[in-house]
Amino acid sequence: MADLTPIVGDNPCIRQSMIQFVLLTAYEEKIGMDNPLTRKLSSFTDFSEEDTRRLNDLCRNTDSYISGSDLIMEGDRPDSVFFLLEGWAYRYKFLPDGNRQIVAYLIPGDLCDIHIFILKQMDHSIGLLSDAKVAAIPKVDMLEILDSHPRIAQALLWATLVDEAVLREWIVNMGQRDAFSKLAHLFCEMCFRMRQVGLVHANQFDLPLTQEQLGDTVGLTKVHVNRVLQRMRRESLISLSGKTLVIHDIERLEKIGEFDSTYLHLERRPSLSSQSNY
Repeated sequence: MADLTPIVGDNPCIRQSMIQFVLLTAYEEKIGMDNPLTRKLSSFTDFSEEDTRRLNDLCRNTDSYISGSDLIMEGDRPDSVFFLLEGWAYRYKFLPDGNRQIVAYLIPGDLCDIHIFILKQMDHSIGLLSDAKVAAIPKVDMLEILDSHPRIAQALLWATLVDEAVLREWIVNMGQRDAFSKLAHLFCEMCFRMRQVGLVHANQFDLPLTQEQLGDTVGLTKVHVNRVLQRMRRESLISLSGKTLVIHDIERLEKIGEFDSTYLHLERRPSLSSQSNY
């Protein structure tokens, strides 16, 4: 740390306060760089320093959860919005016969429904696929952000619309593609989404999913998923070791999965970054 004597003199109290200020500033800058929500929403618009500071504030108070636990259960009456800082989560529903359908994956940078507190009760559950770090944003804070920070509100609306587009694409994937194409499309989507928040390195990223969970996502049995994965390995498309997926031929995988990233809306509309509200 630089010598602060020329600035604050020899007063130990002032010096200690200045050191704490410098350390806090450095910490805030680091949070700003590492905050996946800021990285994700910055894909949509340019934020002011105040916007960035407010987004970073959402990461101040977090709780750690273990894999397999639930953030929200169907029937709950939530009063906070959950923000995923680390780890993977998923939306799911159980059928009367005990079968489970996974309807969405949530990765770092994702909010679990920005208006969730409007609902009388949850119509689905949100569980964790891995150990996770999660921030619970109280209703009053969420409303303040939407009212006082139009660029953030605009970006959150964009994120909500993207979530809806992803759900539509999952419906198409479930109903219209064969097993090989289903998993190819899913892997391409997750690669693009993880890359958006800086979590892909050389087409390698964490994929904390079991074969059973993959089957519950695309409507296949565990045995069928295993056969598809083995074929992908034989054709040198992917490597899947533990909880790490490596895509060796992303262009061919996109072709097999009929994947077009347009529905993820990763390219910013230039006019929006100059608008003050939505």
